[in-house]
Amino acid sequence: MLQGKANKWCSTVVLMFLILITAFITVSGNSLNTDKEILLNLKSFLENQNRVNRGRYSGWNRWTSNPCEWHGIMCSPDMERVTGINLSDSKISGEMFNNFSALTQLHHLDFSRNTLKGLIPDDLNRCHNLVYLNLSHNILGGELKLTGLTRLVKLDLSTNRFHGEVKFSFPAICNRLVVANLSRNNFIGRIDTFFDGCLNLMYLDLSSNKFTGNIWTGFSRLVEFSVSENRVSGLIPASSFSDNCNLKGLDLSVNMFHGEVPREISNCKKLVMLNLWGNKFSGPIPSELGSISTLEGLLLGNNGFSRLIPESLLYLNNLAVLDLSYNKFGGRLQEIFGRFRQLKALVLQGNSYIDGLSSSGIHKLTNISRLDLSYNNFSGHLPAEFSEMVGLKFLILAYNQFTGPIPPQYGDLSQLQALDLSFNRLIGSIPPSVGNLRSLLWLMLANNSLTGEIPGELGNCSSLLWLNLANNQLSGRFPPELANIGRNPTLTFESNRRSNAMIAGPSDCLVTKRLLTMDYSPFGFIYTILTRKICKNVWDQLLQGYGFFQVCVKGSPVRKYRVSGYLQLSGNQLTGEVPSDIGKMQHFSVLHLSYNQFNGELPVEIGNLPLVVLNISWNKFSGQIPREIGNLNCLQNLDLSHNNFSGIFPTNLNCLNELSKFNISFNPQIAGQIPNIGQLATFEEDSYWGNPLLHSRLFKLQDPTVPPLNSGKQALPGEEESEDGFWWKALLMEYGCGMAFGMVMLCICAVKVQPKWVVNKVEGLHQLKAVRPWKKNGSRGGGRII
Repeated sequence: MLQGKANKWCSTVVLMFLILITAFITVSGNSLNTDKEILLNLKSFLENQNRVNRGRYSGWNRWTSNPCEWHGIMCSPDMERVTGINLSDSKISGEMFNNFSALTQLHHLDFSRNTLKGLIPDDLNRCHNLVYLNLSHNILGGELKLTGLTRLVKLDLSTNRFHGEVKFSFPAICNRLVVANLSRNNFIGRIDTFFDGCLNLMYLDLSSNKFTGNIWTGFSRLVEFSVSENRVSGLIPASSFSDNCNLKGLDLSVNMFHGEVPREISNCKKLVMLNLWGNKFSGPIPSELGSISTLEGLLLGNNGFSRLIPESLLYLNNLAVLDLSYNKFGGRLQEIFGRFRQLKALVLQGNSYIDGLSSSGIHKLTNISRLDLSYNNFSGHLPAEFSEMVGLKFLILAYNQFTGPIPPQYGDLSQLQALDLSFNRLIGSIPPSVGNLRSLLWLMLANNSLTGEIPGELGNCSSLLWLNLANNQLSGRFPPELANIGRNPTLTFESNRRSNAMIAGPSDCLVTKRLLTMDYSPFGFIYTILTRKICKNVWDQLLQGYGFFQVCVKGSPVRKYRVSGYLQLSGNQLTGEVPSDIGKMQHFSVLHLSYNQFNGELPVEIGNLPLVVLNISWNKFSGQIPREIGNLNCLQNLDLSHNNFSGIFPTNLNCLNELSKFNISFNPQIAGQIPNIGQLATFEEDSYWGNPLLHSRLFKLQDPTVPPLNSGKQALPGEEESEDGFWWKALLMEYGCGMAFGMVMLCICAVKVQPKWVVNKVEGLHQLKAVRPWKKNGSRGGGRII
């Protein structure tokens, strides 16, 4: 009996011992040390793919006992397990690590803002405890198959190259999902029902994809929903806006929705932002919108809305942004616009409004920061009362039919940062009071009929980086004070960084395109990549002083990202010499002085500027071309054509390796040899036309309307004459003999008969001119900048 009990007790002890040993082995296999080894494997994997640029993971090492102290690593509260990895913006490229599942307690994974490529490995689908996954802003692709991540709360895969349909992952991972951002990919298919099972979902962003079909009708239970920039179409069902609508943000912009906006949208009493821009909605604006007292942004532009603006919108006491651009509104401007006293931005561009503005009361919007009335048919004088809008920062009145002078009172708008009055019928001179605008970044007065001299007071505009006065009738000299513009925009940029960002509007894209130079580098590339969101980012960067392309810096071979402006004075009647002070304009990369009457020598100080574009064509510049232009290492566009430059052609221009456009034609006193190799040898013959003293072995510089001239150059001793030399001599002999014979016969006829046709012919020779037709590319002014 006792022996049996003893045996039973021994068996129990052995069993418990085995259980403890097994548990120890199991715990040891899932310990912090094991997680550490996996992280070191991750480090080795990343270093093999990134041998030059290495991020925060480079500090991980075996000699640090606790990996919880490593950069980018998160651990459990007891510091026993690795629970998160954050290597966002760590300059990581290559494919994804394929053993994350070995970190069995991994809850948080963030590799956003890198350059990861390829497919998401199947291993990631086995990270069953993952709660947060952020792989945004990479170049990952393939179809999305994350069905194993059933505990996800937040998923961000935006700005990648994923494609296919989302049905492979939704609704399988919807149980706990609160936030899903799939924007800026290439997803396709319908979205009608895939998110019905996502009962906890609150934020869903599907924008900038290729989704089609009808709208998902369950979106009103979300807090924010965006399907902008897709191909979704059809009517918006009234049932989409349920009685318990929770929406605060709804973005359906840039799709193909049509019909009228349902009146039931007023059920969304919490709505703050409504964006329907860029669809085919028609009919009147629903008056029921006036009952959504929380509404701050109402963006209805680029649709087919018509009739009058409903008075009920005046009840929107929080409305800050109203965008009605590019609709079918017209006639005289309604007085209602002068009663939106709380508005900060009013955009009415691209409608058919007519007549003047003074009677509309719009100048009473004392809180307004941005007023855009461009692309209408407004006429009459510019209202001096606009000077009462003391908070105004952006005044855009371009492309109308305004007449009369620029009111000098606009110089009182001390916060103004952009003034665009271009493409109107304005006359008179530029008021010197504009020099009071110390925060002004853009001044656009192109394509009017302004006269007089450029006021030197403009030099007081210390923030002015983008100045366009092209295609007016301005005269006089280039004022030396003008070289002071843009000398210190820092205060304006810092003020913009501190201020609250204005609600993004789709018309930001139109403004960005208008205020940047379209036809010339480095701005041209923007037009190939601009989406609405990128426009907003570019616009914000410019306003805050952050550069989005690299510019050369004086005295340094290193290029820096820096905001750089332009000066456009083309198509006027400016005279005199360009002052040497122009060398002070260190914040300018584009300089257009074409189609004027500037004369004298081009100042050598121009070689100190960080120029990308230099166009001084169609002037009367003389003297030698400054060799200092060869120091402009960032120069991409150089046009010196149609001037009176003389001397030896500066061959150091061949060092401008980034030059893509070059024109030195019709400077007939320039002599020398065009290099046979290098950058200058890559341009066509018409870049050198009209320069008889300029030689090239690549092509014959022959003007089709003017007989070629002999340069008079003698062959050096021992130098053999080429076939080209014989061709020139034979041609000259033919011309000489023919001319001598013709003159003899002409004299004989004149002495003996003197017929009337001979007399007329001889007299006509004195009036004959050889004029070569010149084909200009683009508009007057060497490419119109608007």
